[in-house]
Amino acid sequence: MVMKANPATEHALILVADDDRTIRRNLVRLLQAEGYTTHEAADGVEALDSIRNDPPAAVLLDLKMPGRDGLEVLRELGPMLGELPVIAITAFGGSAAAIEAMRQGAYDYLSKPFDLDEVLLTLRRALHQRRLAAEVRSLRQELETDDGGVEVESEPELVGNSASMRDVYKAIGRAAATDEPVLIVGESGTGKELVASALHTHSHRADAPFVRVNCGALPEGLIESELFGHERGAFTGAERQRQGRFERAADGTIFLDEVGELPLAAQAKLLRVLQRREFERIGGTETLRTNARVVSATHRDLLRDVATGRFREDLYYRLNVIRIAIPPLRDRTEDILPLAEHILRRLERKYGWRSLSLTGDASAEIVANPWPGNVRQLENHLARAAIAARGRPILPEHLEVEGAGTSLPAEASVEADDPLPLRALLAEVERRAIHRALIACEGNRTKAAGRLGISRRQLFDKIREYDLHP
Repeated sequence: MVMKANPATEHALILVADDDRTIRRNLVRLLQAEGYTTHEAADGVEALDSIRNDPPAAVLLDLKMPGRDGLEVLRELGPMLGELPVIAITAFGGSAAAIEAMRQGAYDYLSKPFDLDEVLLTLRRALHQRRLAAEVRSLRQELETDDGGVEVESEPELVGNSASMRDVYKAIGRAAATDEPVLIVGESGTGKELVASALHTHSHRADAPFVRVNCGALPEGLIESELFGHERGAFTGAERQRQGRFERAADGTIFLDEVGELPLAAQAKLLRVLQRREFERIGGTETLRTNARVVSATHRDLLRDVATGRFREDLYYRLNVIRIAIPPLRDRTEDILPLAEHILRRLERKYGWRSLSLTGDASAEIVANPWPGNVRQLENHLARAAIAARGRPILPEHLEVEGAGTSLPAEASVEADDPLPLRALLAEVERRAIHRALIACEGNRTKAAGRLGISRRQLFDKIREYDLHP
């Protein structure tokens, strides 16, 4: 049901810019029925001409158009975006283009296909913000900051179009426009490093280093050296000067993954860097300055750790200037299939498969799974299934590799910051498949190779690699 027109917005001029005539006309009819006046544009050039010749109160702007696309229009409008709210229109499920539009200054974005009530509600909010900006000059800078943002098309890209993920994209966009510390919270496997990478890639620091520190994996005796470096001879084994991670990050971003795992002594040293932006290498006397932005992440409840004395309260508030919470996969089930398709396309490119897909029954099983290990568990499980299906359509039985059911086996339960589990998991599944084929073919390697869909030479190499003796 379409919302009733708001008298405060009637007759406001709205520009609808979309190269799809059907979408454009449907939006125009919707807006006119609500009392708005409308102009239309079929591409970026027409949109810019219309804005300059008869400035509208707001713009609905498709990001993908021939000639000059929506992102180019946003860049051209530049400072005007503080006064002119632009609502970007994106294809379903993408994150990078939408958040790039936010960084350029778009007010918000909508995904196709549209919910008509959402279109009207978003437009009314945009017009309301425009009025506030004109009436209250002191709020202008804050409102413009709220409108800025960016997200990264990392590899893999953040995927999902649920309401909770759209909130994450917007939060990334707002945070990327600043230099303040960011704390990313979420369960293991939700994609905290992707968010950190997104913040860096679309900030003004994008050309500077992005330095990742796995705080949970650093031996306590080496933490200070890893973070701040050491001079030659500072301790036994220090045969040469070594730069620390803060020094290597320079004017870029340092990502402190699982920061909640740092011992209290290291927390005190980190607090000093955040407070004074300076440090010394171990064994050194020279005070070094750092301009690195600090982004940290944790799966722990740091406030509870503060209450128990495990984490410093002053450090917590220094790190938690901007907070981005990533929802678990079970709370955004509508994103599961788009994520699965994204993962399968990546596997296709990696292995040269051409017909990898999910059958309907397999899709239903994927969606029904609670995925306690979140996106990482989904990725590992699909990799196993894809190998079991040999790059062909995945059936429900492929989701139960070696009788594992729909849950990952014990060997796949790994820490979020372990870089090796997927490779190890793939190797183990491959080894078992080859071993079974050799047994089924009674050691006949030609038959086994045909059964596996690989060449005899590939099979010989794998037998040597895995030291198989059927």
